Amino acid sequence: MATEPDLSALTQAFQVTGRFDRATRTDSGHIHNTFVVMMITPQGILRYTLQHINTRVFKDPEKLMENIERVTAFARQQIRQEGGNPDRQTLTLVPGRDGHAYHVTPEGEYWRMYAFIDGTSSYEITDNPHILYHAARSFGNFQRLLDRLPGPRLHETIPYFHYTPRRYAAFEAAVAADQAGRVEETAAEIEWIRQRRDETSIIVDLLAQGRIPERITHNDTKLNNVLIDDATGEGLCVIDLDTVMPGSSLYDFGDLVRMGAATAIEDETALEKVGLDLTRFEWLARGYLDATRGFLTPLEQAHLVFSARLITLEQAMRFLTDYLNGDTYYKVSHPRHNLDRARNQIKMVTDMEDKQAAMEAVLSRLERAHG
Repeated sequence: MATEPDLSALTQAFQVTGRFDRATRTDSGHIHNTFVVMMITPQGILRYTLQHINTRVFKDPEKLMENIERVTAFARQQIRQEGGNPDRQTLTLVPGRDGHAYHVTPEGEYWRMYAFIDGTSSYEITDNPHILYHAARSFGNFQRLLDRLPGPRLHETIPYFHYTPRRYAAFEAAVAADQAGRVEETAAEIEWIRQRRDETSIIVDLLAQGRIPERITHNDTKLNNVLIDDATGEGLCVIDLDTVMPGSSLYDFGDLVRMGAATAIEDETALEKVGLDLTRFEWLARGYLDATRGFLTPLEQAHLVFSARLITLEQAMRFLTDYLNGDTYYKVSHPRHNLDRARNQIKMVTDMEDKQAAMEAVLSRLERAHG
């Protein structure tokens, strides 16, 4: 956004209830600008989430919102049939005054609004096994629910999002271009990634060969994308649906482990603190498998541990690519932010490589216990 928006006027562009009181910017997320809007009603304060859609990242916002409309409408229907509460268990879009699921300003800026779900919390990182289990189970249930979504294939809101060989090609292009003059200082990181090039095509090859199925997946399964019910501690609602599109279940599990089993957040610069916690990994695997058992194929299950390493490698490439390109994609708070993130993810992959056998043993034990 070039200038600070008139949040009161933007709020009134949507079918809201009450009188505008104030709006507060939140710090969550790398991509969009997000505000919590407070409206005064006779019953008290009513809150909404107002977001400015980043059209530099999501280049076709209307298709993006069409995906979200379809997914949330279907989820509401399924949750209601299963006896749940769709107002709390899925996101609720607030339509614009013109009936669309978004609002476009005269300047061509796209905005959207959701009903705020009270009585919930989200977690960047936690060692609470109850939260880890229920967050993972929520993502597994999300996959299971959307497996029945009717109609045409969802739009790819970011084409080739987890097509890791393409991510690798973009990384090599960034190295060759060296637009920001940063290749020399990152020689060690560049070589480390190049040594793992052959791993980048494994999952996309399995998909192309039809050996694992294409599914509707979330594609950004960080812990903080599940709202946890404050009263019960159970996973309530999966949020941040921008990248819900066709993909592999392995991408979702891999990213879940990348963040949920990490001993530090991805901005941590003290690399001795960064690694994979096997106990957290076990609780994540337990929750995810409890939701997807009988749903995943044997070959998908066989690649669960690898998927965590691959998605973390992919994220390391993405952070380093953005750093080499001059920080054009992710929001950064200082000049070396993306480099710090890349080094963090490289350390995480290295620790996963060291613990691969232990991770496989965890999955085997969980399967034996269930069988």
